[in-house]
Amino acid sequence: MKKREPISHIMTKTVVTANENDGLRKVVEKLRKNTIRHIPIVRGKEVIGIISRTDINRLTFGALFEGQEGADEAILDMLTITQVMTSKPMTVSSDTIIRDLAEIFVKEEFHALPVVDNGELKGIVTTTDVVRYFLEQYD
Repeated sequence: MKKREPISHIMTKTVVTANENDGLRKVVEKLRKNTIRHIPIVRGKEVIGIISRTDINRLTFGALFEGQEGADEAILDMLTITQVMTSKPMTVSSDTIIRDLAEIFVKEEFHALPVVDNGELKGIVTTTDVVRYFLEQYD
C-alpha cells in the first residue's frame, strides 16, 4: 500500500459548483444532472459553503429525488442558498495525505470536502473516493 499518497490522486478535479446568488432549484438541477451528492458554493474562486443532496432532502422530505416534483418545490423558492448551505466548510489542500483525510471523515462525520489550494477551489474529495482508493489496494 502506498503510505503517503496525496488526495490529489483521488479527488475530482472538475468540480460542479453553484454561485451564492443561484436559486436552490438550480442547485437541485445540477445535483440531478451530474449525478452528484455535494456541490460547493462559490463566490468567485472562494468556497463559501457546501450543499449536499441530504440538505435538500431534509427540506423537501426527499420528494424532489423520487420523481414527485411539485410536492415540495415551493420550499426551494422560499429559501436561498445561503440559508441552506453549510457556511465556511472545512477544506483540505491537495497535498493532504489520503489516510489523514480518512481520519477527518471518520472523526468529523463529513462525506465530502472541497479541496482548496491558495484560496482557490481545486477539487472535491468524498468518502466514496477514499473507499474506492482503499479497495484498489487489494487488487
